[in-house]
Amino acid sequence: MHMKNKIFFYLSFLLLGMVLDCSRVLAERSFRIGEVNVRGNNRVEVGTILNSVKVKAGMTVSEAMIDEDVRAIYQLGRFRDVVADVSQEGGVSVLTYTVKEYPVVRKVEITGNKKLKKADLETALAVNAPDFLNPQRIEQGIANLRRKYHKEGYYAVEISSDTELVNNNEAILNVKIKEGAKNRIEKIVFNGNTVVSDRKLKKAMESGEKIFLISWMFDGAKYSEEAARIDRERIADEYFNRGYIDVVVSDPRIELTKDRDGLILTYDIEEGKQYHIEKIDITGDLLTDKETLLKLLKVKDGDVFSRKNMRESITALSDYYADRGYAFVNVSPKTLVNKAERAVNVDLDVEEGSLVHFDHIRIRGNTKTRDKVIRREMRFKEGDLYSASGLKKSQQRIKNLGFFEEVSVNTSKGKSPTLLDVDVDVKEQPSGSISAGVGYSSMDGFIIQGMASQENFLGLGLQGVVAAGIGGSSNTFRVGLLDPYFLDKNMQLGFDLYKTEREWDDFTRDAIGGDIKLGIPFYSDNRITFIYRYEKKKISDVDDDASYYIRSQEGRSTLSSITAILTRDTRDYKLDPSSGYLSSASIEYAGIGGSEHFVKYIASHRHFFPFKWDTVFSINGEIGYIQEVNNKPIPIDEKFFLGGMYSIRGFDYRKVGPRDPETGDYLGGVKEAFFNFEFIFPLLKDIKMKGVVFFDTGNSWSEDQEYFSDMRYSVGTGIRWMSPMGPLRIEWGYNLDPKDGESRSEVDFSIGRMF
Repeated sequence: MHMKNKIFFYLSFLLLGMVLDCSRVLAERSFRIGEVNVRGNNRVEVGTILNSVKVKAGMTVSEAMIDEDVRAIYQLGRFRDVVADVSQEGGVSVLTYTVKEYPVVRKVEITGNKKLKKADLETALAVNAPDFLNPQRIEQGIANLRRKYHKEGYYAVEISSDTELVNNNEAILNVKIKEGAKNRIEKIVFNGNTVVSDRKLKKAMESGEKIFLISWMFDGAKYSEEAARIDRERIADEYFNRGYIDVVVSDPRIELTKDRDGLILTYDIEEGKQYHIEKIDITGDLLTDKETLLKLLKVKDGDVFSRKNMRESITALSDYYADRGYAFVNVSPKTLVNKAERAVNVDLDVEEGSLVHFDHIRIRGNTKTRDKVIRREMRFKEGDLYSASGLKKSQQRIKNLGFFEEVSVNTSKGKSPTLLDVDVDVKEQPSGSISAGVGYSSMDGFIIQGMASQENFLGLGLQGVVAAGIGGSSNTFRVGLLDPYFLDKNMQLGFDLYKTEREWDDFTRDAIGGDIKLGIPFYSDNRITFIYRYEKKKISDVDDDASYYIRSQEGRSTLSSITAILTRDTRDYKLDPSSGYLSSASIEYAGIGGSEHFVKYIASHRHFFPFKWDTVFSINGEIGYIQEVNNKPIPIDEKFFLGGMYSIRGFDYRKVGPRDPETGDYLGGVKEAFFNFEFIFPLLKDIKMKGVVFFDTGNSWSEDQEYFSDMRYSVGTGIRWMSPMGPLRIEWGYNLDPKDGESRSEVDFSIGRMF
């Protein structure tokens, strides 16, 4: 190395060492503080500032300690600037904190809000007057406001703020809001899904895309963080149920559409590989042989791994034990995952616990209904082995009595660990009524009616009714009584007596008669009912220009028939079902004496499917046939006349079916079939008002016509309400294929109880 370069190198190294040494000295410089002062504060007390710092007079401190105290003063949130200075005064080190206070907020003005209340926004903003104008707090408050609007569906909201300084270091905080329209989910996008389609993923989600009118009516298609958390789990569940146990689903990215009216949610999915079950086993306390238990499971060796099927398998196994007295059974799934082979081994470990019996059944809250009315609906008795399904079924049957506003069936500790008491708590509701008033229906016009009914007569569950109705086209009188547990046996016995008069377009029908009913249940949810009906009737006031068939019906006749009806009812709540079904098949034979002879067959099925947002989808279908006996003509009032609120809406009542080609009179069909598809949704939950949209189809046919030929179609909407005057229905139906002389639409309206 050249000599000059060596000298320069050594001098540079020496200079660098001196600089580093001086820096170390400065960093480690300390002061013995004799006095601590505060300057610049106007509204904040000196004591408040000094209480926030650690440095006190008489202490020896470093610059680092002073810097820490400066930060502590900042954290009070009241100062926009803090400076610390150490000076020498009379040989004493004086530490002085010089502060500059934020302006004080004298007023908060929020403008532009229309959808949310100002009081709620002020709470979320959390900047009050008088308070110091802290920019960080204002920024946090604005973020809170934005989140509040987002929660209500306003993602296009724009929020800004500015401050207006006035005298004496005071300010007015102005918060300006442009709310925009409520944003609903316009589109849901998935990236990376190849195994599960977009449609299936969307169907599984809590959130949904905007649907015209429906989303507006139910305030649906809103985005929320809670719903997004549930949706992530449900999306992942769709993969777990197909064996993709390594799936990863991202939080959604939220974007506004170009018009800023809607939201686009985007989920990124990493599917991973599919896993199969290599072997599934049941160990622990085996109640029976392993093969029997394995048959209960929804999965077997070699199946694709499915979390849903595993849950159902655990439930099925638990229920098997619980219905045999093992109330505290515990089934623990143990899984071993082999990633290399993409296989899962499952061991279901069963701990059966102690065998448990039901001890005392305690019934509380029934002020009118007798205990035995409730006890006979229980699917078990005191001393029986514990049954989980029995508890559930018992609660459903008691609720379906219709006597109680609330029903709960729970267990509590008995006098020993192997005994459980059953607590049945009910809250009575009115089960009878006496009414008189005016009703109206599009079928009968105005009706003056009176009624006394009791669904729980004498607290014994007897169902009695005395009713009368007088209207423009019909008069009805009826007395009836039904004992659902005759002689405390599980069978129904009842009767009806009635007198009716009804005017149709072409004739008048008068009838007086009665019936006797006997119902016998068998197995679960099934019942067979026998009805004997005797009726004397008269067809009169037949129009002179009526068809020959109608004119031939004029006169008196007698009906003596027996009907057998087989029903199965699995509805969750009979008064307002949301799941389950009601099926029936009946045969009526007329000819046990009397002048009328025929056989009538009717089968019907109505199914209820729960849907989102407390909505219900319902399918109803009925098919019927009536045939001659002994070559006797079929009575016109026993034929099938469709149209109106209770069959095919959008058509006039009794005006769907065969017609006389010469007179145009409706003759009624010997065959019938109709179907109703309904979507029922809540309108005003508090008063139990519901809306409905529907599609109806069907027809009735003469003997020489084929079933399902020339089907008629209608669509429509309506309102249903359990009003103080009784059930109210308003339904508008639109005829999709009107024929000559038919209206394009019909409105059916009824209010008050019709008999």
